This record gives sequence, C-alpha cells and structure tokens, in this order.
Amino acid sequence: MSERTEVIEPGEKAPDFTLEDQHNDEFTLSDYKGKTKVLLSFHPLAGTSICAKQMKSLEKNMQNFQEFNTIPIGISVDPVPSKKLWAEDIDLEELRILSDFWPHGGVAKKYGVFMKEKGFSKRANILIDEDQQVIFSKVYPIGEVPDVRAVLDELD
Repeated sequence: MSERTEVIEPGEKAPDFTLEDQHNDEFTLSDYKGKTKVLLSFHPLAGTSICAKQMKSLEKNMQNFQEFNTIPIGISVDPVPSKKLWAEDIDLEELRILSDFWPHGGVAKKYGVFMKEKGFSKRANILIDEDQQVIFSKVYPIGEVPDVRAVLDELD
C-alpha cells in the first residue's frame, strides 16, 4: 500500500497491521474483526507530557471504552523498550501502547498520519468498527491533548 498524505476517512476500510506492544505481545487489528471496535490513538513520541496526558486519558476511561465494546490502543514510532519504560513511568496498567518503529512509521503511513519531515506521527484518533471500517478520524494540533469525550460521544 502506498503512503497516504491525508488522514483516512470514515467509510474507508482500515488497513490491517501487526505491531508489538510495550510487553512484546503482538497486536493484530484483524484479530478483532467481528468482535470489537478499536480506537487507534496516534501520539508523536513517548516521553512528552502531552502524549502522556493523551495515554493517561485513555487509561482513565478504560471502563467507559469497555462499556462501548471498544479497545483503545496507543501508537507511536518509539521502539518497544522505550514504550515499556514510558508505560511504567506514567503508570499505564491496562492500556496497550504499540511500537510503530519498524518499518519506521509504517502503520502511521497507511493511515495518513505520518509526518515525513519530522519522522513521527501526527496526533490523531481513528475509530474502527467491528467490520474494520473507519467510523471516526480526527487529527489534533500537536500541542493539544485529544478530547476523549469526542470519541466516547461517537460511540454513544
């Protein structure tokens, strides 16, 4: 698949992928087809305060996501060891954060949120339904924490 220049839009099929999380466990999007919705929450880099607030917001709302049969997932280009240390540092207990390290930003490129000139993804939320169709996508200013309420409202 070629690299997208614009964020994937609602109604489009979500590209499948497999990435490792902070525990070296694989996450494959298609494993959830027919079972649950998935929120892909792209953040530029682990270790930054705004990214930490974004991931902690997902963690804090885990019960709300479960009520809507949705799994929130964080994604950035950081390697797995960095993701592991960061998850421990910001006390993530349930949230899986995936490493889109190699091929560098490959998933972000498929979803149209990779910033080639910076080498990392835009800040974005992309919600995928049980049929693997995108039902919500929004790119946020790099310095803004995405409002998790917007995603929960979309699910409601």
